[in-house]
Amino acid sequence: MNILGKRKIWYTISLVILIIGLLFISFKGMNFGLDFRGGTLLEFKFDQEVSNEEVRTLLADTGLIEGAKVQQTAEEGINGVLIRTKELSPEQITEIQDILSQAYPSTEVLRTDMVGPLIGQELRVKALLALLFASIAIIIYISIRFEFRFAVVAILTLLHDVFITLGVFAVIGREINTAFVAALLTIIGYSINDTIVIFDRIRENMKYYQRKMSFVELANKAVIDTLPRSINTSITTLITILAVYFFGGASIKTFMLALFVGMFAGTYSSIFIASPLLVTWQDKISVK
Repeated sequence: MNILGKRKIWYTISLVILIIGLLFISFKGMNFGLDFRGGTLLEFKFDQEVSNEEVRTLLADTGLIEGAKVQQTAEEGINGVLIRTKELSPEQITEIQDILSQAYPSTEVLRTDMVGPLIGQELRVKALLALLFASIAIIIYISIRFEFRFAVVAILTLLHDVFITLGVFAVIGREINTAFVAALLTIIGYSINDTIVIFDRIRENMKYYQRKMSFVELANKAVIDTLPRSINTSITTLITILAVYFFGGASIKTFMLALFVGMFAGTYSSIFIASPLLVTWQDKISVK
């Protein structure tokens, strides 16, 4: 099986997916949640189906949900409505609750979350710092343990996984919250683990086969040797993530969805992107 000989195909597939994702991020934007934007999140439950338009009509005169996002709750089996709006005072929240209760006596408040704009901005900065710190630590470790080029390729592979996950969330319009950031950090850890296993096998092959094989041949051998382990590990992990996604409740769906997309991308990049990038790098060195 000549996986690395077809590396241009894998590069093309990744580029197409990344470009589509970046276009959606650029033109449609990301759906930043309350954690990052600040504001108030209200969730109400009813004993009957209540549409978003009905809620908007009832609350239109108050001016409290101007520019707000009103949507049905994601949890199945619940007639619920989510309202994401600007920062409200406790009196204004009570006013909304009273109006809904008058129209629908069964109205029940499921949750009320408030995040100030400064806290939202602080969370965004801290999330970026967490990703940056993780990337720097990975570069230092892999440079010491392997070579600098292995570290650079590992970071490029991680960026590939992160941007694919961001792109998918931009395409489907899913909310970006702190759980999503936690999922990205988990993806980085998982993806680098898979990539390191292949890099380690390449390093072993360089020790034993460097005089008998070209770099692309020994790298391809490393990918083939670790392929069953990569596929089996990924399938069992993805099955577990899907089970938690479908049966774990609405509060962790964003985390599990990001984890599923990122780990799928991570498995793909470990096999089809990381080692091919090393081979391309080696080709450039050989030409010089």
